[in-house]
Amino acid sequence: MATGELIPKEDIPKYKLARASEDHVMELRHKLRSALRLGNEFKAKAIITFQTVEGPKRVETTVWTLTEDALQIKNGVVLPLGSLLDIDY
Repeated sequence: MATGELIPKEDIPKYKLARASEDHVMELRHKLRSALRLGNEFKAKAIITFQTVEGPKRVETTVWTLTEDALQIKNGVVLPLGSLLDIDY
């Protein structure tokens, strides 16, 4: 599991997102779908680790929607899938 500073989800817009050094989207696709289902059906949270210019960050939040390119969490915050390092629940 990737490590990173745990930040409040409300702080994500304060950071400049960056592409992960390795593309983890294919290996995380199943976890992303599971996190989406957990969020929508059970209101359960996931821990999402993503890359920023300042280094890896983590948030604990509910995944609301998932597209081919991004995931959306509360308050319309969007994380590009290319910035993801890990997801856990």
